[in-house]
Amino acid sequence: MTLKRLGLIILTLVATLFAGSALLGSWQEPQFQSRLELYQTNIVLQAASWEPPNDNTDLKPLQDALLGVKPVESATEQYQQTRQSAQTNLEKAKKQLAQVQSQPATTPTTPKSQSEYPPVSNTSSELQQQQLQQSLKGLQKLIAELDLRLGILQANQGKIDAALKSWSQLQQRSDINPEFDKAAAVLAGLWSDPPRILPNAERLIQNNLEGWFRYTAVDQLYRLQQRQDGLADLETIQQKTAEQAILKLAVIGTIPALTAFFGVGLVIFLIGQRLIKGKTSLLAENSDVRWSTPWDGETILQVFVIGFFLMGQIIVPLTIQLLPLQRPTQNVRIQALYVLISYLLVAFGALSVLYLSIKRFFPLPENWFRFRLQGSWFLWGLGGYCVALPIVVVVSLINQQLWQGQGGSNPLLQLALESQDTVALAIFFSTAAIAAPIFEEVLFRGFLLPSLTRYLSVWRSILASGFLFAVAHLSLSEILPLFALGIVLGVVYTRSRNLLAPMLLHSLWNSGTLLSLFVLGSSGQ
Repeated sequence: MTLKRLGLIILTLVATLFAGSALLGSWQEPQFQSRLELYQTNIVLQAASWEPPNDNTDLKPLQDALLGVKPVESATEQYQQTRQSAQTNLEKAKKQLAQVQSQPATTPTTPKSQSEYPPVSNTSSELQQQQLQQSLKGLQKLIAELDLRLGILQANQGKIDAALKSWSQLQQRSDINPEFDKAAAVLAGLWSDPPRILPNAERLIQNNLEGWFRYTAVDQLYRLQQRQDGLADLETIQQKTAEQAILKLAVIGTIPALTAFFGVGLVIFLIGQRLIKGKTSLLAENSDVRWSTPWDGETILQVFVIGFFLMGQIIVPLTIQLLPLQRPTQNVRIQALYVLISYLLVAFGALSVLYLSIKRFFPLPENWFRFRLQGSWFLWGLGGYCVALPIVVVVSLINQQLWQGQGGSNPLLQLALESQDTVALAIFFSTAAIAAPIFEEVLFRGFLLPSLTRYLSVWRSILASGFLFAVAHLSLSEILPLFALGIVLGVVYTRSRNLLAPMLLHSLWNSGTLLSLFVLGSSGQ
């Protein structure tokens, strides 16, 4: 055994342990999906206040289709489920913290890391305690926010006793921000019998509530104060906001729904054609044609272990860490630029290793890393996106039940959701919709999938490359949805034999996600 092969084996074991540790570490992290659902629920509540002009009853069916028959009741159920899940996760975090605190000092372990979010470093038991304590504070804050809003939802439905109980429980807790305590007292006063208007009531409402919840609380305050002018202005603002919410729901609901509907029809057509035409169908095109691979498994490991893991998770992050630059935490534009530059450096390092690893095999056999503007790649990419949408949605619904709000998420999603800065969003778009599809498709579909066909069938290579693509994101909750997406990407590439097709699909997927996040994030503005 050569020294190079021995080093590669050791690095492979290290990379495997790192990935396993990172995935296990993501178990205690909350999923981003639950917060995303609350943002959409808030838009529905805002849109529910919309009154069609001139009492136009023809628009009522459209409104019901977008919002549902009982939007407030549905929102209450959603908030109760989220609160229950947050409370469960809080108890788990408390138990984990108690276990860590009771354990003696041990060898440092490796935390979860994302390639988009360097640098990576070791963490001690003390740092684990700090991370768990931070997680506890985040969950406690979330529960307090949910209780404030749940009380308003209950009061809106005439369940005053339940609302007062929610706010009373919130006031009795000592682990929350004092502002929440004061806001809960203000809300309890507004809906008490007789009502009480506490000092700074409007300021506390404005600072601690947003969207429909803010309008509802301010409306109650103005009615008690008999401020008719204020009520009229509030009604005007609310109707304008409700109209915007209707449009947002149409964008994030109707367009994906139509796309998914078309995708389901396309799936049925492709399967039917496969059954009728057999090997002459679209799905069977190139399905059994392997690539001629001049390198062996050692080269595959070299590219991924040295290029993807060593460069992406250690060398590039450490290089950035050693630079005399402090990582930005406040300016979202600088943070977005930081993420883009970090990602480009990781991509450059990995692709450089790929090039140097296969350079001696040039010129490559036919169909390797093919980019052709001619042909049907655009239809494969667009059609693949339509097919992927309903498949990943179904898998995601199953996945949510499986992980119950845990399993971690990509940190870029939270940044994109909460950032309403157009420059920052443009930079995020450059990272997610341009850089990521090019880099990841060259690596996973352009190199890995064809290389695996030296040892596996095309279908098994699609499954293996899709699974590794999902695992590379280092979040347990994302493995199943990304595995499903990776399979569709693999099918599109093996059939089209053109990397532009999966790149287009990948870009459309990430672009749609960013658009939805931008629309959802603007709901609280």
